Amino acid sequence: MKAGKALTRSALRKFPLPPAIDGGKETKGRILVIAGSRQVAGAALLTATAAMRAGAGKLRMVTVEGVAVATALAMPEAMVVGLPEARDGGFTRAAVRQIGEQAERVDAVVAGPGLAKARTCGALAEALLASPASQVLDAALLHSLKPIDPGRRGSDHVPILLPHSGELAALLGCDEEAVDRDPIGCGRRAAELYQAVVLVKGVTSHVVTPDGAAWTYRGGSPGLGVSGSGDALAGVVGGLLARGAEPLTALLWGVLLHGEAGETLARKVGPIGFLAREIPGEIPALLLR
Repeated sequence: MKAGKALTRSALRKFPLPPAIDGGKETKGRILVIAGSRQVAGAALLTATAAMRAGAGKLRMVTVEGVAVATALAMPEAMVVGLPEARDGGFTRAAVRQIGEQAERVDAVVAGPGLAKARTCGALAEALLASPASQVLDAALLHSLKPIDPGRRGSDHVPILLPHSGELAALLGCDEEAVDRDPIGCGRRAAELYQAVVLVKGVTSHVVTPDGAAWTYRGGSPGLGVSGSGDALAGVVGGLLARGAEPLTALLWGVLLHGEAGETLARKVGPIGFLAREIPGEIPALLLR
């Protein structure tokens, strides 16, 4: 397997982030986080905290009714909407329609972390893709995603997909071993099929675009392989999108910042043993480097 271009800070000089501008919260971007379930309620908090640490200005969150109050108390910065939960743990169809309406009001959406694999996941993904917001899709939504017709997208920006090898295999209808053998090749297939910027997550991660360009990231720390780490990554990427970064720029920087946060925590705590909730706190200082 031929590696992509090395993803380093020097490589990202060609992909500058939007400047930090003065003004109210609206000037820093509006983000909607759709995450969490009764079993994984904390995923919404991890994702939203990371989005705000990446610089988003105004936060909305949607989660299932059963955990909405606890989520609102844990994240006082957010407007939290609790929507009806179906028997399979996902949102009802009426709730999906309401989520589509919520997505009309924001600049960026992160959806999937901690959601239950439910019958409405496919409809939820379609509703978000039809909205004008930029999208980051992760976890449960990737198992229900259908190839994306650019003519049915509501945004001019391509979506961002964040699969690990099992989710990428589901997107391509292949086995996970095929992804492990050729992660960049599979990433390219998914990027073309879904017309999306794709991150193939792993110890070594790869960012791939629909035109076949690829970047390879080898940094980070063993401690990043921990529950909730991917939720924090999704939030960082979404926060950068909300600030106005183009999808490829947001994903490249998100991967780098997430990896650097792991390296920083490894020096403070040790190579393993730090928590995903500690990752977002490192992001603001890393943005200033």
